[in-house]
Amino acid sequence: METTMSSQKIRFNGALMSAMKQALPIVLGFLPVGFAYGVLARKTGISIDNTVLMSLLVFAGSAQFIAVGLIASGASAMSVIITTFVVNLRHLLMSAALSPYLRKWSKLELAAFSFQLTDESFALHSIRFAKGDVGKSETFLINSISQMAWVGGTVLGIVSSSLISDVKPMGLDYALPAMFIALLIFQVKDRTHVVVGVITGLISTALALGGAGQWNVIIATLIGASLGVALSWTKK
Repeated sequence: METTMSSQKIRFNGALMSAMKQALPIVLGFLPVGFAYGVLARKTGISIDNTVLMSLLVFAGSAQFIAVGLIASGASAMSVIITTFVVNLRHLLMSAALSPYLRKWSKLELAAFSFQLTDESFALHSIRFAKGDVGKSETFLINSISQMAWVGGTVLGIVSSSLISDVKPMGLDYALPAMFIALLIFQVKDRTHVVVGVITGLISTALALGGAGQWNVIIATLIGASLGVALSWTKK
C-alpha cells in the first residue's frame, strides 16, 4: 500500500513540475492581463465578489473585457450574453481540432477540460497532443495552473484598483499578443508553417480593419487551415 501511494506521489509530482514548466508562458501572460481586468472591472463599478466570480466561472479573457465594457455602457444582460457567445464561437474550431485526441475521455472529463480551455491552453495542448502527450493529470494541471494565474492577476488588480487611474500607459495590453507569439514559435517547424502563419495573420488583420468584428479570427483560421492542408498535399 505504501509503495503504491509513494509511486503515485512521485508520478503526481513529476506531472506537476512538467505542467508548471509548460504553463509558464501562459502564467506570465495571464498575470498582467488578469491584473488589468481586475482594475477595469472595479473602475466600472462591478463588485469585488462578481469580479472574482467572473474569473472563476467564466474564465475567458476577451469575453470578460467585453462584458465589462458592455456593463459600463449600461447594456442589458441578454446583450452581454449574446455578445460573449459570438466572441467565443472560435471554441467550436478549437474543440473540433482537439476532439480526435480525446475520444477515450469520459463526458465528465471532457466537460472539465472544456471549461478551463482557453486560446492559450489550446495552443499548448495542440503541441502536446500532436506529440502523443495526452496524460490527463498533466493536462488538467496545466489548465488549473493557468486559471490560478488568471484569478491571481484579477485579485491583484482588485487590490490595486484604488491606486491606478488608467492601465493603458502600463502596456499590459501587449502581454497576451507577446504570449501568443511565444506559443506560435514552438509550433513553427518548417517553411510551410511560416507561410501559413503569416498569411493567416494578414487575413485576420485585413478582416478586422474591414469591419468583420470578432469573426475575423474564425474566418482567418478556416482559410489558414485550408491553406495549410493544401500545401501539405502538394508536398506529398
